Amino acid sequence: MHTVEPLAGIRVVEMTLAVQGPVAGVFLRDMGAEVIKVEPPLGDPARYGRGVANETPPGTLGPQFVAANRGKRSVCVDLTTADGQRALHALLVDADVFLTNYRRLALDRLGLDYPHLRERYPRLVYASVNGFGPAGPDADKAMLDGAAVARGGLAGMTGYADRTPVLPAATIGDHAGGMQLALGVVTALLARERHGVAQQVQTSALGTQMWLQQWELAHTSITGARLERAGPHHPIIRGPYGVYTTADDGAIMLAQVMAEDAWDAFCVFAGCPELALDPRFGTPGRRLGEGLTDTDSAEVRAILAAAFARQTAADWEAFLRTQPEIIFECVQRWHEVLDDVQAHANRYVETVDVPDHGPTRLVGNLVTLGATPGSVKGGPPRLGEGNAELLGRAGLDAATIAAITAHATAVREAALAALSAAR
Repeated sequence: MHTVEPLAGIRVVEMTLAVQGPVAGVFLRDMGAEVIKVEPPLGDPARYGRGVANETPPGTLGPQFVAANRGKRSVCVDLTTADGQRALHALLVDADVFLTNYRRLALDRLGLDYPHLRERYPRLVYASVNGFGPAGPDADKAMLDGAAVARGGLAGMTGYADRTPVLPAATIGDHAGGMQLALGVVTALLARERHGVAQQVQTSALGTQMWLQQWELAHTSITGARLERAGPHHPIIRGPYGVYTTADDGAIMLAQVMAEDAWDAFCVFAGCPELALDPRFGTPGRRLGEGLTDTDSAEVRAILAAAFARQTAADWEAFLRTQPEIIFECVQRWHEVLDDVQAHANRYVETVDVPDHGPTRLVGNLVTLGATPGSVKGGPPRLGEGNAELLGRAGLDAATIAAITAHATAVREAALAALSAAR
């Protein structure tokens, strides 16, 4: 029976907002670290974000906050006050990691820049992530996910060549930045253990967008090509590779047919047996575009588009599942992904209890370790739920904790009252 998690005993003090910083903390928490989220009196703004088609009762935690903060503890303090600063530094005394996606100027104003904390806490790993990297003219530029996706090239190469570029239907910039930040933190902790050196870890949404597109950017660099958006196909891959609409408005992503007998069977089922005899598409390499012209690609794609449109997605899936040498997938929407048998078999979907909402399916821990596995630690915290316990454990007396909590509550209630009056 496994009782030890890989990051057990590691304490993370997290000052983050929205997605990019918090998702890094979720990974560390899943792997056993204690993650203390330090929030201002109004809390992380994501707590209150509802998004479209959200008919949950007023006051229910925002889905973005729930997803990015499950399993953490919350301490609510006002860092513009002396008591708030005292509380944060009390938490940092025994911390291994300070994790933040606050903008550098805000951290500087609070005295939480790296040089100050390094001098005071020499064993502390200082991990920060921003929009466009720690150097350069835009190091302090504000960022939301779509801005990073636009600047990093992904939006510019997604969609159709004759239409406006398309944003991906996910916060890829934020989540990828969080993934790289978590990787950087774990690497820095290993370096501290091996070499006795604590250090600063920095990454950005722009950098991780480029990391996600290493092949495509290398292709552009080597060839000098100025490629265009290719709609349901990949801009670099010629041939059948792409997404096709079925008779019932479903969609199938056809990636590759790896064997000749499978290609023959596919062409017969598709009602285009002439393709099986066409030498242009007669090998796996050619079916991924080797030696094909743009005209060849357009021709085979038009034939396959017509073929897929003649039968339903269920009919196509039933056939394709009889052909293990054909790489394909049905295109799923979010509600279908949450029901995916494969996702549940691997525990990529976990059910956790969300305050004021109840059992909720969320994306869980995706990294499997054989000897020291991590685990999901429950739902997101209520704002300031850890003030008494965590600040008391950090050495603050009960009177100071009560004053910190009362002040944060008063600031929050005043802000809410002003908001209500404005409406």
